[in-house]
Amino acid sequence: MTQLGIILQARTGSTRMPEKVILPFYQEKSILDLLLEKVKKAGVPAVLATTITPSDDRICALANKHDVPVFRGSENDVLDRFIQAARLFGLSKIIRVCADNPFLDLAGMQTLIAEFEKSDADYLSFHLAGNKPSILTHFGFWTEAVRLEALEKAQQLTSEKLYHEHVTNFIYGNPNLFKVQFIPADPLVFSRTDIRMTLDTPEDFEIQQKIFATIIKEKPNFGIPEIISWLDQHPEILVMMKKEICRNQK
Repeated sequence: MTQLGIILQARTGSTRMPEKVILPFYQEKSILDLLLEKVKKAGVPAVLATTITPSDDRICALANKHDVPVFRGSENDVLDRFIQAARLFGLSKIIRVCADNPFLDLAGMQTLIAEFEKSDADYLSFHLAGNKPSILTHFGFWTEAVRLEALEKAQQLTSEKLYHEHVTNFIYGNPNLFKVQFIPADPLVFSRTDIRMTLDTPEDFEIQQKIFATIIKEKPNFGIPEIISWLDQHPEILVMMKKEICRNQK
């Protein structure tokens, strides 16, 4: 089993904003619609991993609409959900995508895929100032890559709830136990602390919905440079983002 693929995790039961991933976000499309469209452009197999909770039947319906296969597992033990999904679909190298990132950068994901395909790392992701893994920032631009073997090892080594809810935390937090590697993030954002494009709250949803609708009209295939340029021209939005960053510390 040597296949690399994407596992997109999604559920409706978010604490801060339930159903955020299936609500209309742009022209009747949900965030999950947009992400399913994007991961299919990455050039590797993609799977959606959701929960066995009945409310997530709607997640499955969306995946089916986009012809993306589904795995259903534990709601709270996300680590086990990833392991079982990877085993079922024969993935030994996993690109992990979270469904609360409507501004996921396709170019960054393709870079990560290319680097991970030739790497012997257990874990690979982008890092920002202070060697902070991108998953621990508020950007929401990037994915992370992990080996199934590393997930299985983490499952064996810890039963702490935190590490089973947050799939890769134990791995990148223990570089003495795993081979952890990083790629420097885009210099445009490397040292920025005022940008929040991950989506957790109704306030995030409202801000990001406005940004998405505006930028996509100007440049349909926008990426990080266009987003940063737009934000720097709208300091009032950055002020709102800073408030949400303070209220939702990672």
